[in-house]
Amino acid sequence: MLDRLLPVDAFPARRVTEAMRYAALGQGKRLRPFLVVESAALFGVPRAQALRTGAALECVHCYSLVHDDLPAMDDDDLRRGKPTAHKAFDEATAILAGDALLTHAFEILADEATHPDAAVRVALISKLARAAGVAGMVGGQMLDIEAETANAAELAHIGLIQSLKTGALFRYACEAGAILGGADPAPLIRYAQKIGLAFQIADDILDVESTPEALGKATQKDKAMGKATFVDLLGMDEAKRRAAALVDEAVESLSVYGEKARVLDEAARFIVERRK
Repeated sequence: MLDRLLPVDAFPARRVTEAMRYAALGQGKRLRPFLVVESAALFGVPRAQALRTGAALECVHCYSLVHDDLPAMDDDDLRRGKPTAHKAFDEATAILAGDALLTHAFEILADEATHPDAAVRVALISKLARAAGVAGMVGGQMLDIEAETANAAELAHIGLIQSLKTGALFRYACEAGAILGGADPAPLIRYAQKIGLAFQIADDILDVESTPEALGKATQKDKAMGKATFVDLLGMDEAKRRAAALVDEAVESLSVYGEKARVLDEAARFIVERRK
């Protein structure tokens, strides 16, 4: 679906569309759109609607990765096992490709094919804008940059950064399924909050225990920049215990859905058991 929705060789900006596709269609877990699809499935939402919403969310996620990798941000050369967008193209093209992915997400959501009810489309757009903006991912990224010089080695502060930078898009992924289905999002929001935190703890663990070859990106960057991680603050054993406990809490939050939530239960466990 994402391949089909992305522009191809768009005149006059062919180089930008090439960079967009390079950044968005490479290897990746696609965890966020997966959560949209499976959350929507709980309420019998047509799969095509969920896939379009998931594709829009993945555009936002990929834009954030392109910009995070830039020299002015995390300055990374490797992403998903291949050169980052600014290395494969150039910095200006990478910036524009990220901008284009972000704006394309809202074009996808605004289309009637995503949902016939305009009120639902507006809700999807509004929630994604908030999750991606200063009250969500962008705000979290700003706090993360400030942490490089602020020596903010407090668990609550690291948790706040995570809840915005990483957690906001996880929340949207699960809440979007309920919006599409006209359902109460509360259980899914609780689930998303737990798995979002577990995901970041697992990332911090992998940053220590894995290799760039296995992860497809550089490791131990936070340590090199002087930023505290959950592993630093909790210790490796406690970090693993905390991640496992969060998964159990996430699964429990979905008990209201019974067997219908089995795939989401398995997704929560995958988050802490993954090796990349």
